Amino acid sequence: MERMAQSRFSHGHGPSQRQLRVGELIRRTLSDVLLRGDVHDPDLNRISITVGEVRTSPDLKVATAYVAPLGGEGADDMLKALRRNKGELRHLVAKGLTLKFAPELRFQIDETFDRLDETRRMFADERVQRDIAQPDSDDETDA
Repeated sequence: MERMAQSRFSHGHGPSQRQLRVGELIRRTLSDVLLRGDVHDPDLNRISITVGEVRTSPDLKVATAYVAPLGGEGADDMLKALRRNKGELRHLVAKGLTLKFAPELRFQIDETFDRLDETRRMFADERVQRDIAQPDSDDETDA
């Protein structure tokens, strides 16, 4: 019995299924709140914001939202506006959730798209293309 409890509550690698499920629910709810312009801040309502991912702490009391302004311009202003309104956003998101506690919201710039652009540039480089086109020496067979 003790062994089962250990595996169920193990502190293994990566988030639990519950963390992933709650994070996605918060992401969708936060996206809807921002899309509808429910916050009483005209500066925030002027910005189209993409919520790429929400990661929750193991106890689900902190949720970090990875956000980006649509079009990529004005990320600093967007972050300031979100942080300034995090209390109201927390209240609005909590209304759409069925959790015991409303998680504290934290905001970070989502750099996923920047990394994708860099990866595309790297693969487009002629030296990388040459390396990709050459067969691996490991693939040679002596049959």
